[in-house]
Amino acid sequence: MNHPLLPAVVDLVRQAGAAILPYWRSDLAVTEKADASPVTAADLAAHQVLAVGLAALDPTIPVLSEEAADIPLSERVGWQRWWLVDPLDGTKEFIAGSEEFTVNVALVEDGRVVFGVVGMPVTGRCYFGGAGLGAWRAEARGEAQAISVRIAPDEAFTLVASKRHSSPAQERLLAGLGERFGDLQLANIGSSLKFCLLAEGAADCYPRLAPTSQWDTAAAQGVLEGAGGEVLDLAGEPLAYEAREGFLNPSFLALPVAAEWRAELIQLARALD
Repeated sequence: MNHPLLPAVVDLVRQAGAAILPYWRSDLAVTEKADASPVTAADLAAHQVLAVGLAALDPTIPVLSEEAADIPLSERVGWQRWWLVDPLDGTKEFIAGSEEFTVNVALVEDGRVVFGVVGMPVTGRCYFGGAGLGAWRAEARGEAQAISVRIAPDEAFTLVASKRHSSPAQERLLAGLGERFGDLQLANIGSSLKFCLLAEGAADCYPRLAPTSQWDTAAAQGVLEGAGGEVLDLAGEPLAYEAREGFLNPSFLALPVAAEWRAELIQLARALD
């Protein structure tokens, strides 16, 4: 953990998770955001913890949070470093009473993730890391353990898939990968934990040919990059976070950097998107 801000951000993510827990599996009303996605009081409680805490760490670094994203491009385009935050990723999982929701915080510089922290409020587990820094998993109590991707499948090629989001192109990609690798094993999990499964060597690939937003992916991308993985667009370039009018990501592929099947995957995904 050789970035000076990383330990403090891990602590903040845990504090934000603690702010969420009183609302989990409660009878609080769920309302709709302007884009028709659900929002709970838990989102706002975690956002407040992170907004105040990150500003206290370094008031010169602005915060772009899903719960406060109405900052004009004319202002954001001048940012060199910023925090990219999802106070509660996997809101539908949260509403359903699942444990598979997270708190995501990434430090972004010149459009690239410096490091990311992904916290699981219910269990207290945190994943954190960044390119050139390494990656770790830490339980609520105990020392952080270094994690890394696996380069070759174990018994079966394991794909991470979203529980709630897919697309016809993604289904065709899965079929193509099945032809290449034989029987696929699917690991269905919510929120940014999909990247973390790759980062800790429990899966081989996470293809996403369906919409995501920048705050859904940045923190976990940092973890995966620290663990020896990468997140590529379909041109084979790293998924980037430069300031732009909207916050939607292009289709992407998350995989180990050293995977021998890397070029095949990109070619197959590009043909289907």
